[in-house]
Amino acid sequence: MAVSSAVLVLRALGVGDLLTSVPALRALRTAYPDDRLVLAAPEGLRDLVELIDAVDELLPTPALGELAWPGPPPRLAVNLHGSGPESIHDLLAADPAELLTHRHPDFPDVSGLDWRDDLHEVDRWCRLVEYAHLEADRSALHLPVPPGPSPAPDAVVVHPGAAFPARRWPPERFATVVRDLAADGHRVVLTGSAGERDLALSIAEAAGLGDDAVLAGRTDLAELAALVAGAALVVCGDTGVGHLATAFGTPSVLLFGPTPPRLWGPPPSARRHVGDIRGSAPGRGLRHPDPPPLHMVLWAGNVGDPHGEEPDGGLLLLGEERVLAATRSALEMRVAHG
Repeated sequence: MAVSSAVLVLRALGVGDLLTSVPALRALRTAYPDDRLVLAAPEGLRDLVELIDAVDELLPTPALGELAWPGPPPRLAVNLHGSGPESIHDLLAADPAELLTHRHPDFPDVSGLDWRDDLHEVDRWCRLVEYAHLEADRSALHLPVPPGPSPAPDAVVVHPGAAFPARRWPPERFATVVRDLAADGHRVVLTGSAGERDLALSIAEAAGLGDDAVLAGRTDLAELAALVAGAALVVCGDTGVGHLATAFGTPSVLLFGPTPPRLWGPPPSARRHVGDIRGSAPGRGLRHPDPPPLHMVLWAGNVGDPHGEEPDGGLLLLGEERVLAATRSALEMRVAHG
């Protein structure tokens, strides 16, 4: 790759991580319109990266320690990966004229913004570019509809998996919701990675659905994006699929725990927080304004370890009736408001 002037951005993480960085990427694009903006991220995200108008080129970078900048030193390197030290080291190796990053004690000579744990992920990276006196629009999360057809147009997409057990709502509860939605006449499909296919098959079987309802392990990222973009509703936990729903403006019901939605949830203007479920009547909290929110967030209010090896106790407080009521309400709102 030969570029005369480039902005190098590091974000070698997953789907949700990429999508929460879009407003910051767009801020950089606006500030450096004549430079080539190169995103160092995993090759597996290419189909999604190509939908982001701010990015000119993907530099395949599987993880930290694997960034290989092939061109002349970039005019600016931007650390949208973390607070360091590994990410700072990787970017300094590209010998940029300037480095925009959070501060880390291992690099006392590198100035940067102080890291805060209490920020929403979108806000975190917008604050970083604002630290460089750039303007960032936190609402600039939307992506264009993917070019390919949906594998299941207008279906209810249920994504039962998550990166860690702590964030996985029990499969038997998903099966109850899937069975009842199918009984209501909705087409329901189950998504996931190849490693989550057995989980999705077990839920489909328990819900009385055939294997054809299981798309887990059968869609690449482009097909998954098209599926979410064309879905009637997405039901999932705190996962990248939820961020896809935000990006494409697809209604969703999101089961949060143990990480609070104020850190990783959809924008507050687009969501309705169905509050503390422990003291609520079945229909309470589901009335909607006009226009309705796109995303219904269910969270019991308990904060825990998102990397735990057991389902979080707060997540377990979300019962099937509560989730089913939220999904039915979301589907009714979609019909009522077109």
